[in-house]
Amino acid sequence: MRVPLSWLREYVDLPASATGRDVQAKLIPAGLEVETVEQLGADLKGPLVVGKVLAIEELTDFKKPIRWCQVDVGDANGTGEPQNLVCGARNFAVGDKVVVVLPGAVLPGGFEIAARKTYGKLSEGMICSAAELGIPDDGAWGDGIIVLPPEYEPGTDAVELLELTDEVLDIAVTADRGYCLSMRGVAREAATAYGLPLRDPALLDVPGPNEYGYPVAVSDLAGCDRFTARTVTGIAPEARSPLWLQRRLQKAGMRPISLAVDITNYVMLEIGQPLHAYDRTRVEGPIGVRRALPGEKFTTLDGVERTLDAEDLVITDGNGPIGLAGVMGGADTEIADPVVHETLLGEAQGTSEIVIEAAHFDPVTIARSARRHKLSSEAAKRFERGVDPQAGPAAAQRAVDLLVLLAGGTAEAGVTEVVAPAVPRTVQMRADHPDRVAGVPYGRETVVRRLQEIGCDVYGADELTVSVPSWRPDLTAPNDLAEEVIRLEGYENLPSTLPSAPAGRGLTARQRLHRRVGRALAGAGYVEAPSYPFVGLGVFDQLGLPADDARRRVVTLVNPLNDQEPALRTTLLPGLLAALRRNESRGSHDLALFETGAVFRPAPEAPAAVRLPVDRRPTQDEVAALEAALPAQPRRAAVVLAGGRERSGWWGAGRAASWADAVEAARVVAEAAGASLAVEADQHEPWHPGRCAALYASVDGVKTLVGHAGELHPRVVKAFGLPERTSAMEVDLDLLGRAGSGVVAPGISHYPVATQDVALVVDAGVPSADVEAALRAGAGGLLESVRLFDVYTGDQIEAGKKSLAYALRFRAGDRTLTVEEATAARDAAVASVAAATGAVLRGA
Repeated sequence: MRVPLSWLREYVDLPASATGRDVQAKLIPAGLEVETVEQLGADLKGPLVVGKVLAIEELTDFKKPIRWCQVDVGDANGTGEPQNLVCGARNFAVGDKVVVVLPGAVLPGGFEIAARKTYGKLSEGMICSAAELGIPDDGAWGDGIIVLPPEYEPGTDAVELLELTDEVLDIAVTADRGYCLSMRGVAREAATAYGLPLRDPALLDVPGPNEYGYPVAVSDLAGCDRFTARTVTGIAPEARSPLWLQRRLQKAGMRPISLAVDITNYVMLEIGQPLHAYDRTRVEGPIGVRRALPGEKFTTLDGVERTLDAEDLVITDGNGPIGLAGVMGGADTEIADPVVHETLLGEAQGTSEIVIEAAHFDPVTIARSARRHKLSSEAAKRFERGVDPQAGPAAAQRAVDLLVLLAGGTAEAGVTEVVAPAVPRTVQMRADHPDRVAGVPYGRETVVRRLQEIGCDVYGADELTVSVPSWRPDLTAPNDLAEEVIRLEGYENLPSTLPSAPAGRGLTARQRLHRRVGRALAGAGYVEAPSYPFVGLGVFDQLGLPADDARRRVVTLVNPLNDQEPALRTTLLPGLLAALRRNESRGSHDLALFETGAVFRPAPEAPAAVRLPVDRRPTQDEVAALEAALPAQPRRAAVVLAGGRERSGWWGAGRAASWADAVEAARVVAEAAGASLAVEADQHEPWHPGRCAALYASVDGVKTLVGHAGELHPRVVKAFGLPERTSAMEVDLDLLGRAGSGVVAPGISHYPVATQDVALVVDAGVPSADVEAALRAGAGGLLESVRLFDVYTGDQIEAGKKSLAYALRFRAGDRTLTVEEATAARDAAVASVAAATGAVLRGA
């Protein structure tokens, strides 16, 4: 909604010093989105005056037609003599009134005007077009120079006449503020913001309905609950919209068309009630309102023949539809072309009898019709947001008054009103309800005063009965009224306080584990890369999953955001791999990404989902049946790696990421969960069969597979377009949470550590994890840590064997260990691993 400040001042006595920026600063805290304040004519400087063309000399010695004109500008030039002007436009003649800019003036855009010689003549200024004055080029002024009505005297200030200087507030009206799509609504908000009285343009003396009005029959009172018809006769066909009316429409963003149409648009902008004007001589019989017949044809004002739907609401006469209600009128009854045609008798032809329609339509019906026919008219924009149902008679009266004043018409005494019975809307609310919503003690007096300012009638003491004004259909509940009180008191005045959490509440164990894992992976150098939980079915082929793999069984969405990804993910890897590929393609080559989130694993024989009732609270059995139909949603953690894991530099050579880093990431996750992992070789898609590790943990005392880690299969790497040797890991966080014993702070001893190294020779096929486990089991409680620091195979070792060197750290919490105690613990560890794996001490 574009609101000229000069027009707004007609309804509110704003301070004389108040600028558009000042009004914007008042309206924004009140909840109106004033996007911009346009400064019209800010760089315009006179003299700019009305001139009368006295003579025109055609200059024919040039490639294009040029005219040398003598124009009377009164005393504006200081001499009273005609002004000599060179002009190339041809849409004016001798005797016409035009707009003349004199030397010394500045036009919009910084265009300075001076007397200069051109085309062999001295031009002392310029005759102006609309575009040169910053007026929208909407065709209202013809093609070329502005030709003014003849009643204006030469020398009249054209800046004031054409209202060239003004400020226009551009307001983005939200769906719940339909009343602000009018000067009346914005003026009400401005009056409230400034604490000033409002001159309501809808407060008019309106005659009551009688039997002499134009006949109207409404057959669908649900779609049209109020219809007012007024008739004006004796309109002068040659009457044109005055300049002030045209300029107000232009500044509000509308194009002047003809007097009757301009008046209906003006009243719509002023009061907010869309109107439609019919040429009464082209309407056959009574006007009706009904639903369209299926397949019924109708030609709208834009010349398009439309096929109507049975839900469309139409205005009819004896011949059929004459308007798509609330959206657009019909071509058969439009006001005649404003251009006056002369008959052989010299009489003017055009519309002289008009029927004004002011109706209130169902917002949903109008919104659906506008979208169905792709007609976003100004009327539909207002109806679908809610128009004041009580404003119709006043708007019709205002249009009638303007037609009588500006077109010399006569208002017929007949007034038609069809009104559906309606009950006044009231809302019950406790007086302290806004206080409890905002956490601010407003008090009853403030609440009542603010509600009265928006037009409510308020009754009661502690329990208020609020009668909602007709122009606010959005006020239906106590919270709506509380919001009005809060916004008028100022959102900026609300205290910034955090609510106190009830005792005993906090994050669940699952939520705490989720956060610990995220922090641990971030600390290990991984970057979180959340992805959408949607996948396409083709991704499972890229992962190389077998046809019977459970991960291929997905939950498919009925209405997916993307038709190419209609299913919910069963693994986190597709989203992470896509993120890795995207970053790699944009020049990031050393990547370590992670994600934690839910996957969706439907049961093979999941029951069908039930539809819960909406007219009552569902029973426990119905809720249980619905939950049984939901897929399992375990929470997972996954990582992907590519490129360098350690960078090279002056400190030494770097290291490429490998399957071992993926396994280590799983250990980081397990440690955050307080669990320990057992790692075994495995074959599992999409990992490389020779570089895949199965990850096990003890869940409820049972060895349980919790995930996999390793290097991805080359075919998967190629299918996804990933860097070579890309590695990945995925584990089940819920299982790890059950396997964990809780995160326990480590005990810290201030006594020195005793380190014992041991090199063991084992068969090449013995996993190092088994050797480490046996060392831990035999070393006893003094063992602090075990670290594998060397693996050797070569000439000094028997074929089929390998040497594993471990550093064992021993420490006691209450004393310094002796050499004998450390050695005994080491020997016990070696004996344990010898018994478990057949290991022997190297060199023994």
